[in-house]
Amino acid sequence: MSALNQIMELRSRMGQSIIGQTEVVDRLLIGLLANGNLLIEGLPGLAKTRAVKAMAKNMDASFSRIQFTPDLLPSDVTGTEIFQQTDTGGDFKFEPGPIFANIVLADEINRAPAKVQAALLEAMEERQVTVSGTTHKMDPLFIVMATQNPIEQEGTYPLPEAQMDRFLMHVQITYPPVEDEVEVIRLVRGEEIAAGKGTSGKTLAAIPQDAVFEARSEIGQIHVSDAMDRYMADLVQATRTPEALSPELAGWIEIGASPRASLALDKCGRTHAWMNERDYVDPADIRAIAHEVFRHRVTLSFEAQGLDKSADDVIAELLRLVAFP
Repeated sequence: MSALNQIMELRSRMGQSIIGQTEVVDRLLIGLLANGNLLIEGLPGLAKTRAVKAMAKNMDASFSRIQFTPDLLPSDVTGTEIFQQTDTGGDFKFEPGPIFANIVLADEINRAPAKVQAALLEAMEERQVTVSGTTHKMDPLFIVMATQNPIEQEGTYPLPEAQMDRFLMHVQITYPPVEDEVEVIRLVRGEEIAAGKGTSGKTLAAIPQDAVFEARSEIGQIHVSDAMDRYMADLVQATRTPEALSPELAGWIEIGASPRASLALDKCGRTHAWMNERDYVDPADIRAIAHEVFRHRVTLSFEAQGLDKSADDVIAELLRLVAFP
């Protein structure tokens, strides 16, 4: 099977577990193939954790879940040096933490204090962890998928802008339509009945990691024209100089996006084109993932907040005003 067919098979399997969240499944796959980390935000019970587990379950990859709490320590994430007594004396041995897995679910990341959140930074950006002066490399396949609840305030520690910027995309999960919720009820009921009988259904072969690496190689060959490069740069530049487009937009944006936004648009745009079986990027690919790329990188002004404007409202206006290539 080709890499595309294998990834589409993974998409299909995830879709069977996550009813009514096709776009979320696509965004998780884009993050995986673009070799970036994702921040997944949604109200309780909207299958944030289930979505990540569904991906890990259907892949030949190690998976770890870190439940972030106020009493969590950095060493609980990265691992620590442990002294081991031997016949000749003793020595320190590194005991890897849960961050050493292919797919890492950082559940409710905003419940942990800043030191623990910072423990993820080096792993997310440099794909390595340094403990007691020794650097430990992560596996070639490594992605952090962090979840957070947007409505909780008590006992939470909002992520600083510097760490938010390290996430490739900010994915939002919303309530499913009522028809899909009916299917969710039936799906979970069926799972409970199967578990009660001690059966888990037919076991399918896991999607190999090589499929991901082959897909990444093919995505690297996707053609991006000069006009598309300029379009991506224009979108990012517009967040920094919105007054050039519209006085109203200028009043809504306090701080624009960093160069990481340009790189994210390029990676995600090429991946979106590949998943749609095209060997070139067009404006539709960029516009399809623009909200996830800009959502956490554009800081809104007090005026925008006073007018009850969301980041998605501002991004939609941005896309409307920036000229197509």
